Amino acid sequence: MSVKERIPVSSIMSTQLVVLNTTDSLEKAEKLFKKHRIRHIPVVSSKKIVGMLSLTDLLRISFVDGSYEDEEAIESIVYDMFTVPQVMVKNLRSVGPDATIKEVAEIFSKEEFHALPVCRDGELIGIVTTTDVIKYLLDQY
Repeated sequence: MSVKERIPVSSIMSTQLVVLNTTDSLEKAEKLFKKHRIRHIPVVSSKKIVGMLSLTDLLRISFVDGSYEDEEAIESIVYDMFTVPQVMVKNLRSVGPDATIKEVAEIFSKEEFHALPVCRDGELIGIVTTTDVIKYLLDQY
């Protein structure tokens, strides 16, 4: 194994975490997605990761087709019908900070995930996305 193959995911993960709690509203989630221009938000319950909410999950339930005068009113009605735990992905895969970038890339290539929580002793310490991995690989050229 070359030195490059042993580079830990902790060297490319984001530690500036935007998180949701299970009690937060989907409206809050939407505001966070827009404000931070992100596509995945880890859902935590007292620092332990319990799920991941993606922008795609949110769009799937809002299904507003633009033919309504007041899109925002309809979105807020839809958002009030669901909770974060109902919409988030629960059967999460996570990695430790020492997992290699190569291992993370293999997970992304085989599974449907586009973001993985990075945890130490069950506690969320970072998030790594397919974009992080692609940027890292591009930097190698």
